[in-house]
Amino acid sequence: MWYSRGVSHLDSPTTTVAPLLRIQEVSADVGLTTRTIRYYEELGLLKPAARSEGSYRLFDADDLERLRFIKGLRDDAGFSLAEIGQLLEDDLARVRNRTRFRSTTDRAERRAILDDALGRVDRQVATLHTKIDRLEAMIAEAHARRAHLENHLAEIDAGAESAPHAHEPRR
Repeated sequence: MWYSRGVSHLDSPTTTVAPLLRIQEVSADVGLTTRTIRYYEELGLLKPAARSEGSYRLFDADDLERLRFIKGLRDDAGFSLAEIGQLLEDDLARVRNRTRFRSTTDRAERRAILDDALGRVDRQVATLHTKIDRLEAMIAEAHARRAHLENHLAEIDAGAESAPHAHEPRR
């Protein structure tokens, strides 16, 4: 599961109501600017839990978890916001599909639900493979640069004088 919004059980005697936070508090907590958080809302990546009487955005713990997840995908995994949006939408669809699948016994409808789910998983796998391919290409380029530098070191160690390259200034 990529991300899921929690559901609190209000009828539980041990339920505690978590405080709702204003955007400045969320910004400090998750390490994103308030403008970035607003932008994520504009893109549909985030929907604040509530609005205050003064129309201030109010965020709950699930919103903070979602923002951390988005930030991790963006910063740590290098996903674009469009890719993140698609991953989040696919996860919401997965939850909807599970509910629909469990609520019907119609074979044709169940098949359609499973076909949709398979298509979404295939798209996620393709997105991840594309990301892996890009990272592997970047790693190969870094290895090539390293080998080039090691060749220069070997020339120096062997006492060979290397000719300046066209992009190097002549002395």
